[in-house]
Amino acid sequence: MALTILGLSGALGHDPAAALYVGGKLIAAAEEERFVRSKHARNRMPYESAKFCLEQAGITPADVDIVTIAYAPISIFGKARWHYARHHWYAPDHSLDAILLGNRRFKRFRRKILWCLEQLGFDLGTVRLEPLAHQLANASSAYYCSGFKEKTAILYIGDNGEYATTFFGYGERGKIHIIKEFYAPESLGALHAALSEYLGFDELDGQLPAMSLAAYGDATRYDFSKLARFENGELIINTDYVNVVGSRRHKEEGKYYSFSSKLVEWLGPRPEETTAEEPYVHYAASMQALVEKLALEMMDYYLGDILRETGKIAFAGSCSLNLKLNQHIIARPDVKELFVQPAFGEAGVSVGAAAYISEQQGVPVEKMENVYLGPDYSNEDVIAACVSHLDRPQWQLIEDAPEYIADILTDGHPVAWFQGRMEFGPRAMGHRSILGCPSVVGVVERIKSQLKVCVPWRPFYSSMLDTAATQMLEIDHPSTFMNVAFDVKDKYKRRVAEILHEDTAARTQVLKREHNPRYYDLMIHMERLTGNGVLLSTSLNPDGEPMACSPKEALDMFFSSDLQYLVMEDVLVVKA
Repeated sequence: MALTILGLSGALGHDPAAALYVGGKLIAAAEEERFVRSKHARNRMPYESAKFCLEQAGITPADVDIVTIAYAPISIFGKARWHYARHHWYAPDHSLDAILLGNRRFKRFRRKILWCLEQLGFDLGTVRLEPLAHQLANASSAYYCSGFKEKTAILYIGDNGEYATTFFGYGERGKIHIIKEFYAPESLGALHAALSEYLGFDELDGQLPAMSLAAYGDATRYDFSKLARFENGELIINTDYVNVVGSRRHKEEGKYYSFSSKLVEWLGPRPEETTAEEPYVHYAASMQALVEKLALEMMDYYLGDILRETGKIAFAGSCSLNLKLNQHIIARPDVKELFVQPAFGEAGVSVGAAAYISEQQGVPVEKMENVYLGPDYSNEDVIAACVSHLDRPQWQLIEDAPEYIADILTDGHPVAWFQGRMEFGPRAMGHRSILGCPSVVGVVERIKSQLKVCVPWRPFYSSMLDTAATQMLEIDHPSTFMNVAFDVKDKYKRRVAEILHEDTAARTQVLKREHNPRYYDLMIHMERLTGNGVLLSTSLNPDGEPMACSPKEALDMFFSSDLQYLVMEDVLVVKA
């Protein structure tokens, strides 16, 4: 049997996931949260996700050659633990822990993973468990999945990981070479997360909405440069304010934060809830400007020569979700193509770790062409879910669902669209989506009202035909995974105004037909009806809950909203 590798993640206490490679092909990948129905699946092991991967491949634990985890021992003789200890002197317990017990978390995670594997039916006496450093797994998730054959610049900017927070390197002939690593607390991702948390966002989800809020502010109103600087090849974070531990952490209503009370004294009290009001909207803009400036400076310093040589760059980590930063990267004249790992957080390292081990074993992995790697369901499954659902939905089988639904969308109705295998990663890309027609004025507000979303500055993403993208977008660049913001040509802005954010950019997926034929055909029909091969898209889940995985969960979400139409495979559900 072909080399079979199971990658597992979740060592940091959130977003456990599993990914399975067989003979270099990514057979399945899924996040645990989708199965246990708890956002981020905090403090869970990737049991259900691993079980799914094995079932999808039709194999047993005995068929797995290697299990790998994206967490590894860190030597006391390296720089990482000593750097952490030195820069956390104000919290002696943290410093001493790094020096004396620096691998305690790894050992604890390894024990939990072994327990998880035993529950799955693995023989602990024979299973081969390979650990891999967290930052290297992230780098691998970008480089090996990119499919780039040329010498490739590799960039990982995360939060705190193990000790390494940032990775600069390059890939060549299937090998990854390290140029530079930064260690906690020198973390641009953690800085962004801390300030997002100050603005009232969740510690794990805050960077993306904070980036969106930034479009409404003026970055010149406040100078955030004292929080961090990059000079002489080093990133220096001001831990008087952010990326703090122990006694420096600000405490409010019994909760500790990753910024200090000194930051609150400087900027004022945290908002009671997320808001687009002054001064917070300007804080978001200033933070975004600082993140962009430092990330681009570091990239140019360490990766500029490689980019000028081949123009290829692979990017992973929490900062890779920053679509405006990515827009600046592809605008560089020396960048020919940017690949961003679509599962950019902790979940994605399951893919990266497995890909790295596969390459080390002499089995190259395939390019990651799509994220449709989760469970799928037949019409029979969908009908069974409808029949047993408490809300007794009215359903009917329809022919040519793309054409049928295009007419409903063009009439201005949002539609919940449940098709094929569930997406891996946080974004819905045409399999677990809520769709709208961007030619219909006010459709964004209609979707928000039906979903009971009251955040006025929240942008929706979009999908467009590859043929439409070459006409509408200012830059012709691959965006298979909705990971870049694009400026739209002036003559098209009015036609697709509903997909444009406050900064007039579109956050879009550029789709090729071979990656999702059914979704592509839907947009073909939309183009025939409206002249625009574009769809407004958001994920099929209520706020604060994971994306729907099964037909039952899609029905639950549908009946908790004011949506009127849900199509699952060829089954249409309409509220009376």
